[in-house]
Amino acid sequence: MDRSQAGDGRTNGAKRRRLTRTLGAGSLASVLILGTFNPPAVAEPETPVSYPKGASASRATGLAFDTCTAPSLEALHAWQSSPYSTVNVYFGGANRGCEQPELTKSWVQEAAAMGWDLLPTYVGRQPYCVHADGMSTFSESDAHEKGRNNAEDAIAQAKTVGLLPGSALYADIEHYDQSDDDCRTAVRRYVSAWTSTLHANGYLAGVYVHHSSGLADLSGSHGSAHHARPDAIWVADWDRDTTLTGWPNTSDTKWAEHQRAKQYRGDHDATNGGVTLSIDSNAIDAPVATVAHQYQVTSDVGLKARTGPGTSHPATGSHAPGATLSVVCQSGGEKAGATSVWNQLVDGTWVSDGHVSTPFSSGFSDALPRCTYPGQVSSAAPLNARTGPGTSHSTTGSPLSSGSLAWVVCQADGMAVDGTSVWNKLADGRWVSDRYVSTTSGSSWSDPIPRCG
Repeated sequence: MDRSQAGDGRTNGAKRRRLTRTLGAGSLASVLILGTFNPPAVAEPETPVSYPKGASASRATGLAFDTCTAPSLEALHAWQSSPYSTVNVYFGGANRGCEQPELTKSWVQEAAAMGWDLLPTYVGRQPYCVHADGMSTFSESDAHEKGRNNAEDAIAQAKTVGLLPGSALYADIEHYDQSDDDCRTAVRRYVSAWTSTLHANGYLAGVYVHHSSGLADLSGSHGSAHHARPDAIWVADWDRDTTLTGWPNTSDTKWAEHQRAKQYRGDHDATNGGVTLSIDSNAIDAPVATVAHQYQVTSDVGLKARTGPGTSHPATGSHAPGATLSVVCQSGGEKAGATSVWNQLVDGTWVSDGHVSTPFSSGFSDALPRCTYPGQVSSAAPLNARTGPGTSHSTTGSPLSSGSLAWVVCQADGMAVDGTSVWNKLADGRWVSDRYVSTTSGSSWSDPIPRCG
């Protein structure tokens, strides 16, 4: 993103290196090329995410930094002593300003193996009224087409560097002229097409925006029946305040459930572990990239892969002793030996964690995310969360506001609510009726979300 346009909007030519070179990227002819499923026929604004097998969302909290060119692995190793735990990567887009010699699939895997969360940003087309010169833009008439095309290309570029389905991909929308009503409409159309296209192909949709332009406009269309709502918002406001609530131009009830990031300080040098980088600083509590982690089979005999997290699920094959497994996430399941933890692999199959070289053999590993399948809350009124799968169970915690992400880990049968008896268990242990969560089915199970054990 162009640091000269973020925050207070003041222009400084020395800070525009990120947008000085246009790096073209090919686009795909149709979103249907990118997946084997059709987008679900559900109205805006909370389009469901069509998670394929092997997908899972990931979430980061704490501090993040972004720099124009992805740092070397040596620099990331040195910065493990820093207060930051997430690093942004500019993985594509016609307006991306820096070449990325480090950004490869192996870099992504090794950065994740060090413990870094990755915040993927796509610097695509910009609104025609953007406060910058020489950028590829979209207009009110072609905003939907450009948003869809940019999302298609973003998915292709994400796959190239190993950002798996379930990842959140963030569209960079630079600061633009808020007085141009047609341009404001164009932004909403672009973001809507970006969001629905990513959702149809199994990715979450985020947007980076300026606090006084993009945030204000997207907040205004948060409940619109004509625009798909992004899952996460990353705002530029260089006030040095890391707080993720109390923002101007929106309310705390919007993007309220681990759906926010903030660029709170612009371009500055920081040194950690003897390595100096020029960075922006961010606070984050939002979805990020999902990356496969490599582990080995530790058993002396073949390890069976199954269709679900338990030995009652059919076996689909076997992994030889010592074989390398690409693990996406972990989930609870049927107890096998000393553990009830199961690992989901990139092909969507499951293996018991008891015979895999993850850091813990009997519990969840901090290095791996829990398997989650977020969907937006679709009820107009706040949605009560309960202690169990039914309205007879007591409410607990704060209700989920419309558009909030319900971080679903599994589904179970419970008391019928308006045509469905499916209930979603959330990552925090609470339960909500699936009737009011935008999953791919409003009345039955939504694969690949596992059944609760």
